[in-house]
Amino acid sequence: MATSVLTAVPSTSVSLIDKYRGAVIEDLQLPPAFSLPADESISRAIELAYERDFSHIPVLDRHRKPLGYVDAAALKAKWQAGAANPDDSVMNYMSKFKRNASHPYTIITPDTPLADLEEFLRYNIFAIVTDYERKFVLAVATSQDLENFVTRRGI
Repeated sequence: MATSVLTAVPSTSVSLIDKYRGAVIEDLQLPPAFSLPADESISRAIELAYERDFSHIPVLDRHRKPLGYVDAAALKAKWQAGAANPDDSVMNYMSKFKRNASHPYTIITPDTPLADLEEFLRYNIFAIVTDYERKFVLAVATSQDLENFVTRRGI
């Protein structure tokens, strides 16, 4: 089941704001983003995903615009089952982002409050963190990143 990471963030409750004490995505200290060009082979994509321990990898067009993402475990399973050729492009197996009026793009930046990120992640597998102009993918944030932050901070 593919889930779009481009849905709207509902309004944040006061309890979530208190939970994170004003922390923002930058406070998560996420590793730099790793993304794939749309024409990358699935064999290379799987290799890179496992080298970097990433489960979901954004796929970008030649202008660095996010097109969708690949689920590394699902891609590897298709390859092992013979349902995917190792030389095939990741574009053939990616989950595409939905961009329309019913699925508006939500801008997630380093200054996005963690309370807003938690709300976003209730409806999405992960969030792509971009610069303010949405020209560069800076990081990928997950619910696990939030849990690690809470554990580290003792919140």
